Amino acid sequence: MRRLIRVLLLLLIILAVVTSALFYDHISSPAPLPEEGVVITVPNGATLGRVARQLSQEGVIEKPLYWKLLARITGKANQIKAGEYELSGQVSPSEILDILVSGKSLQYSLTIPEGWTFQQMLMALAGKPEIRQTLENADTKEIMHQLGAEDLHPEGRFLPETYFFTRNTSDLEILRRSFVAMQELLAKEWDNREEDLPLATPDEALILASIVEKETGVADERPMIAAVFINRLRKGMRLQTDPTVIYGMGDRYKGNIRKKDLQRDTPYNTYTRKGLPPTPIALPAASSIHAVLHPAQSDALYFVASGGGRHYFSTTYEEHKQAVIKYLLNGNAARYKGDQ
Repeated sequence: MRRLIRVLLLLLIILAVVTSALFYDHISSPAPLPEEGVVITVPNGATLGRVARQLSQEGVIEKPLYWKLLARITGKANQIKAGEYELSGQVSPSEILDILVSGKSLQYSLTIPEGWTFQQMLMALAGKPEIRQTLENADTKEIMHQLGAEDLHPEGRFLPETYFFTRNTSDLEILRRSFVAMQELLAKEWDNREEDLPLATPDEALILASIVEKETGVADERPMIAAVFINRLRKGMRLQTDPTVIYGMGDRYKGNIRKKDLQRDTPYNTYTRKGLPPTPIALPAASSIHAVLHPAQSDALYFVASGGGRHYFSTTYEEHKQAVIKYLLNGNAARYKGDQ
């Protein structure tokens, strides 16, 4: 009898050793992932068993029982976080468990270019299927109310950059991040501004920065463009900048500005009105805000497109006139009709 018991114990020990070896070999060997990888979505409230079955059904693990046992042995059974996880390459079942515990969900990105309008930003948000849409029927006032800024016009209030997010992040949350980022940047730049600028508030700096943004896409020109507008404001001259006219035209703008458009008065027509328009006209880059609050040291009052996206700057009207004839009228002075 004792001999039988010894044999049975020996067999149990051998079975335990073999099972243990198989277990640790399985959890440490590369998982049978497809060559292109796989994305696993762990829903909120998913049980360990449900996650194990899903991994097995997706062909990610071969022995879900072993994987559940591993989670329980390591104390990670209740630490798996909801999210979307991309699995690729040589990863073992043990590493897969660590990935699901880490909470490092798959990240998506949305790039908001400098110079876009608020409406363009909303369209970009609506066009991302990974973003949870909550603002489809909300007007701009309601959106700003939800951001706690109901007294602010939305134009220019959001920082253009690339935002990373996980699936089902709401459109409002991304807007909030962008809004806060702009508020913080503007406050910091305003606190470090140069002295004696003809700008009374951070909002005025934001408005002028949006104009600078639309006037040039060449980053190193922004301080000079800003200097021209700052100099004009100091002298009480009209800014006479086409982008503000275009913004004021709204849907009437069809790709070109006619003389009657420059003469038609709107709150945004800086040919008919002195000073700044009532709101920003686009989303300004951080560099445009910095340029407005740190303009180049220059007496320039005029600029004209000189080719390649760049501009020629003039300090006198006569010099500006000659630049217009050269760069816009192909040297034909007879075509010059006054301030261009």
